[in-house]
Amino acid sequence: MNLWLSLGLIFTFTAIVFILLRWGNLTCIGVTPARTFTFITILFTSGLDVGLIMFPLTEFGSYANLVSHPEYGFTNPLAIEFGFWGFLIWGFYFLTCFYFCIIEPKVKFFEIPIIKWINNVVIIGTCAFTAYLLLANLPWYMPEIGDGKTIIPTFYLIVFIAIAISVYSSTSLRYVKYLSLGSTWLFIALIAFMWISAFGHQGGTEEFFQTLSLIGGYFTHINHFILPMNDNHAFYLLWWFSWSLMIGQFTSRFVGGLKTWQLFIAMLVFPSIPIAVWFAILYYYHLHDLNATGIYNIAMITVGILFVINSLDSLVRLYTDNLNITITRLGKVPYVLFNIVSLSLLTLLFKLNFLQIQWVGALVIGLFFACFIYILRFKRREVMRIQSSPKENTLDYSKIELA
Repeated sequence: MNLWLSLGLIFTFTAIVFILLRWGNLTCIGVTPARTFTFITILFTSGLDVGLIMFPLTEFGSYANLVSHPEYGFTNPLAIEFGFWGFLIWGFYFLTCFYFCIIEPKVKFFEIPIIKWINNVVIIGTCAFTAYLLLANLPWYMPEIGDGKTIIPTFYLIVFIAIAISVYSSTSLRYVKYLSLGSTWLFIALIAFMWISAFGHQGGTEEFFQTLSLIGGYFTHINHFILPMNDNHAFYLLWWFSWSLMIGQFTSRFVGGLKTWQLFIAMLVFPSIPIAVWFAILYYYHLHDLNATGIYNIAMITVGILFVINSLDSLVRLYTDNLNITITRLGKVPYVLFNIVSLSLLTLLFKLNFLQIQWVGALVIGLFFACFIYILRFKRREVMRIQSSPKENTLDYSKIELA
């Protein structure tokens, strides 16, 4: 699996470099272009889930244990955590976003029936895994409920409600927009709240920047993050691959006139800034054993669940459009019921270990290679002649608003 993953990574980074050299100044316009801030919020909240909020507190100690994990010895735990969530791996999203915005309209690879079917299997499977991840970690996130280890009926109810809200939100792009903007501002408020609690004392600002500077260890050793360093890193990378296909399809709709190089920078830098700040705060809590229970934990899990809802509503919207199981065809009530039941059942399949997210990531890598071969065989000339966004996307470009 790691060999397959490594080949996928080499291909992905090579493709990114080629795109920047070949189409670096091309203006990217999606089918429903949005203002840049709206695009970034949709990207950020759709492309992440509750793991961003809570995982670091469970992982810093493992990254610091060099006896068990000597491969982490090249830098500090904060830089490791950031490397698993920030900057370079957002290039996966850039590649798929650019492809679906600029190249797919010419190639139409994902309209081939078997490819379309596989694509939607990937999307639906990752939706279910996102819900499962929330379910599996709720005992740790909410130790006040239960024994901190067992999944109890209350946790199933929380996940079911999150799925239901997500499905309802997917019925309108306006809901997706408002949830994305709202979640972004709530995350910023959470950062401010936790920052004040940790660094509000005299001299705290200096301590914060000292902690934040540790992330520099990622950039000075970025080569370590290009290929999998161990199975845990491989899991994260395959997880990002599984997300990249659908996040690229969804966010490509909202690109609003950025040059390709600007899109690349925006997708790598803007999401990485709040991630870096948030991780630095959590790392300070970890190092100084500060209390993160009670109101802090409630605030984190609330924002985390909102992130899950944001991710799911984007993905539900995507696969229902692809499969033509839309409100227009089914009606609102059947649409909502069908998707709630389907996602709930698939979530349970992950709970039973019947499905693995690594398989989904490996399948996405296979789709990358298949698409590349298809282009070389059938669409090479059309692709190399691309000089602009699809004409139909530019007709109403002066109205950069969500439908």
